[in-house]
Amino acid sequence: MLPPELPPLPALTRAEADLIDRYLEVVDLLGRINPALPGDTYRGLRAAQALVGKATALRDALTLMHQRGETELHAATLGRALRVLDGERRTARVTLPPESVS
Repeated sequence: MLPPELPPLPALTRAEADLIDRYLEVVDLLGRINPALPGDTYRGLRAAQALVGKATALRDALTLMHQRGETELHAATLGRALRVLDGERRTARVTLPPESVS
């Protein structure tokens, strides 16, 4: 049985698509660094080292958008793209997990 088909991505400019991709890369790394989640320090260290380059790429994507005259972020469209690309799960790793009741 095949998994359910994902909804299509909304129409994005190339710069918007690059912004979404770079943003999710940064979020994934921040999720690996999150000290509130179980893991080891080496994994966090490697993610922190990679974060520098990914943050630079995110900055460059935003700079390019601005230079091209794309001065507004269309939150509804970009939010739909993030949801299609599993952004809710990926960004949840950056937040604090619910406090366990002991």
